[in-house]
Amino acid sequence: MRVYLPATTTVLEGLLDQGRLTGPLTVFTVTPQLRSFYELSDGDEEELEYAALIAAARASLRLIDNDPAAARRRVVLAADVPDDSVTPIEDDAADAGAARTTADVALADVASAHIDVAEAEEDVRAAVNVVLEADLGSEDAQFRVDQAEGHELAWYATQEIGPALDLL
Repeated sequence: MRVYLPATTTVLEGLLDQGRLTGPLTVFTVTPQLRSFYELSDGDEEELEYAALIAAARASLRLIDNDPAAARRRVVLAADVPDDSVTPIEDDAADAGAARTTADVALADVASAHIDVAEAEEDVRAAVNVVLEADLGSEDAQFRVDQAEGHELAWYATQEIGPALDLL
């Protein structure tokens, strides 16, 4: 099953050093809740996967908020894990598409990395400072988060993760 793992640059460095991220891990994927949330769309699988990736990118903001050493760039890993290792999080407070996987994610399981480019850093920094307020309903904070989410994440093949980190 394809999952989208919210991360930080620090997490990426750990993945490269250790060769794996140890489960259980919070991930985002096409869950029944995500399908229900987007029920008015045509149900295009690619659109649903993109929605899961965007939810993971927002979760990355929350991780960056807790990691002062991380670059102020959202990071999402697209990875494949066993279907039976994934359980949707069925909590009204959880984002649509949120799930837990009990599986470890090895570097070989990662299909791609999605990382903000330099132009996004200022907006990401501002969003990181207010993402929890946005979660609690602040419209001003949500505006800042929306500005960060307006930046497309750059796509990197697995073998490009190290060089991408070197450029930060």
